[in-house]
Amino acid sequence: MTMINHSEDDESLTKPLGRCSVFYYGIGHMLNDITSACWFTYLLVFLTDIGLSPSDAAVVMLSGQVADGLTTIFAGELIDRFGHFKVWHIAGSLLVAVSFSSVFGGCLPCKLIGSDSAMLQTIGYSVFAAIFNVGWAATQVSHMSMVNCITLNSTSRVVLASCRNAFTMVANLSLYAVAFVVFNNVGAGTPAAVENQYRWIAYISIFIGSCFVVVFAIGTREPRLKLEAHVKGYVRISWMYWFKKILYHQVALVYVLTRLVTNVSQVSIVSFEFSSFQ
Repeated sequence: MTMINHSEDDESLTKPLGRCSVFYYGIGHMLNDITSACWFTYLLVFLTDIGLSPSDAAVVMLSGQVADGLTTIFAGELIDRFGHFKVWHIAGSLLVAVSFSSVFGGCLPCKLIGSDSAMLQTIGYSVFAAIFNVGWAATQVSHMSMVNCITLNSTSRVVLASCRNAFTMVANLSLYAVAFVVFNNVGAGTPAAVENQYRWIAYISIFIGSCFVVVFAIGTREPRLKLEAHVKGYVRISWMYWFKKILYHQVALVYVLTRLVTNVSQVSIVSFEFSSFQ
């Protein structure tokens, strides 16, 4: 009876996934994608508009990216050891929602202390930028690593990744639609008014992304393959193993350069357009 159950489970895991399963998984990264688009597009513009110097604004963004890089390594190792993808995903999403609203919602430490010094603003925004990227990395790693544990079917894995990438584009377009509406309906002119504009963009983006995260959490089950791997006692491959593979370094190089071009373009184009049209 046990062997029959195992064979039935293996057979079900090799079958192509249904459209609903693919859809539920694909929308799980929407909160990360829409906040990431806002982060790279508007963060530097927002910080300089409210009075920070370009160098201080760069420090805020750098603190977030450093936190992202470090958390990605440790989150990947912990998720690989202990599993529980959805727990990591939901916890990361909560961090993203709370901290992102704080980044674009004003300098919280400045309000608590009653000072608007440049140093305090830089520290305050940097702290929440780091927290945001910690949550962002945990959500990204847990969501991406679910693909190989949801199904054994190679075609379904490609479809899951494609659906995830498709909703990344949907998230980007949604952000720009939100920004278009806000910039045309919420007045600006003073630092407080500018802060209010970006606060609306951040809150609406968080609301949209959070709705998709809720649907993902309800519609996507915890992957069984990871649980079965722990039960059956499969041997884990050391992370040093991958550094010996040439293909690993080739893929990493292509990905890093692609992300570099995308992120720098996203940041620079908006700053250029804002300065050109003024």
